[in-house]
Amino acid sequence: MKKALFLSSILFIIQYLTPTICSAQQSTEQMASYYYQNREYDKAIELYEPLYAHTQNIYYYQMLLGCYTETGQFKEAERLVEKRIKKQPRDLYLYVDLGNIYLKHGDRKKAEKQYAAAVDKIDRDSKQASDLALAFENSGRNDYAIKTYLTARQKMNNQLIYVMELATLYEKSGAYDKMTEEYFTLLDRAPGNMGSIQIALQRALNETSSTELAEGLRKTLTSRIRQNPENQHYLEMMIWFSIQQHDFDFALTQAKAVDARFPDQGAQQVYRVAQIAANNEAYGIAESAYSHIVAKGSSHPLYFDSKVGLLNTKYARINQQHAQQPKELEALQNEYEATLNELGKNIQTVQLMRNYSHLLAYTTPTDNAKLQKASDLLYDIIEMPRVSANTVNEVKLELGDLLLFSGEIWEASLLYSQVEKANKNDILGAMAKFKNAKLSYYNNDFVWAKSQLDVLRASTSKLIANDAMQLSLLISDNMEEDSTYETLAYYAAADLMLYRNQLDSAWNLYNDITVHNLSHSLFDEVLMQKAKIRMKQGRYNEADSLLQRIVDHYAEDILADDALFMLAELNEQQLNNADRARQCYEKILLDYPASLYADRARKRYNAIKKQNIQ
Repeated sequence: MKKALFLSSILFIIQYLTPTICSAQQSTEQMASYYYQNREYDKAIELYEPLYAHTQNIYYYQMLLGCYTETGQFKEAERLVEKRIKKQPRDLYLYVDLGNIYLKHGDRKKAEKQYAAAVDKIDRDSKQASDLALAFENSGRNDYAIKTYLTARQKMNNQLIYVMELATLYEKSGAYDKMTEEYFTLLDRAPGNMGSIQIALQRALNETSSTELAEGLRKTLTSRIRQNPENQHYLEMMIWFSIQQHDFDFALTQAKAVDARFPDQGAQQVYRVAQIAANNEAYGIAESAYSHIVAKGSSHPLYFDSKVGLLNTKYARINQQHAQQPKELEALQNEYEATLNELGKNIQTVQLMRNYSHLLAYTTPTDNAKLQKASDLLYDIIEMPRVSANTVNEVKLELGDLLLFSGEIWEASLLYSQVEKANKNDILGAMAKFKNAKLSYYNNDFVWAKSQLDVLRASTSKLIANDAMQLSLLISDNMEEDSTYETLAYYAAADLMLYRNQLDSAWNLYNDITVHNLSHSLFDEVLMQKAKIRMKQGRYNEADSLLQRIVDHYAEDILADDALFMLAELNEQQLNNADRARQCYEKILLDYPASLYADRARKRYNAIKKQNIQ
């Protein structure tokens, strides 16, 4: 009875005192941390020593070791680590701590001895090896971290462990050949890891400015493909690598090789190259890839998608050209007719129908029959069952544009208004509002147009907001300068003629503005529109000169970055002057970093730079 009473008393005292003890320990720890953060290491030592002695907690150990090291008390630090090693001999990272103390004390030989001893003591415990390697990494000794993983791999007799860790360390050390060897060894033994290997290599390629990694990777892949021509994984890796390097031509060559050797799966690789090449505006490669699949016949599972992709790519390529060739346009028109007759007008061919409508209305020599056929295609989509509401509204905007192009202004405005009303709070509604405002501008209703454009300047779409701001400023600047709006009316009329492809008439009106208004604020806008006319006419050198005048004389105005980007594309795509294009892209990045073109300019700048290196 007395014994039970004694035990219950002891338990009561423990329960009563424990919160107080914990609170006191927590308070001491906070004070010690405060001293450490303020570099008052001697005061921190006085508090950390009893805390560590009482608990043997690893955190207190690390803080105390840090205090000893910072105050130059290397003997105390050494004793601290040695005592912990005796109690925790399997914690091999402690040898790294001891080696670091010797190194700071100036004894490199003893430090290296401790590091080597730690590696020698590795056994089959994977956590032990990982902790040791991390300690070496944190100490800046990647060489010993590599030795740790390699020794652990040998002890465990497993060559597939620590692949990612070793590859990362080799990358940091610049040993790219060993890095790629790790990844390809893993690929050989566990092909299911191809995705994670590609992600890791993509990161490495993006983060290094040196060409050594890319060149080494290409050589390794080429060598392995020669030695193992039937290894599908190597071929797929080469396709992936070529795409990363934007070498779409070589990627397609490899994809066709996969298709030849593995016909059940190879076409997927060709189709993938086609999609990526098209997205990167490598239209010739994309067309070749799609055509390769189409040639397999209508029974092939990718025939339909490839047929659609082929036409969409041809349309994108021709649409990118400012001056189209009549024979090429006629051939594409015939191809659209044949394809729609073959595949039918349905949800899967909606984009083909939209592109064909645009081709008929805007790029081929326009006549009433073609305009009617173009509008009929759009009406067919609007009335098509199961087409999404969003697609219907997009097509209504396109139909409105076509009606405006053909002179049916009020019908166009009605369609824009329908879309705006149905999509009040989204980007499509904002686009419809912008189109209606621009229509009013064409119609010389400048005050109302400006009021609508000012609302759109707060649009969530940067593109719409930017376009609205440009047109609003153009109107307001010229309303203030000319109370009769006469010059602005001339300019709006010329803009409408340009939109309707009445190029000579538009040119003459723009010329009238510059002749009769020798100091008018519209001059940079006039230069821009005249440059667009010359580009449509294929007179690229004249367009280049006009755009350069904007860059030279209106660098602070709103159209400067537009002119620079157009100048860059013109030189890259039409004038074959990649160096000048690169300079223009670079100027956008340096002088107009907030431009809407900044991201695209950066991509094109890097692509040209990479091509020059290759």
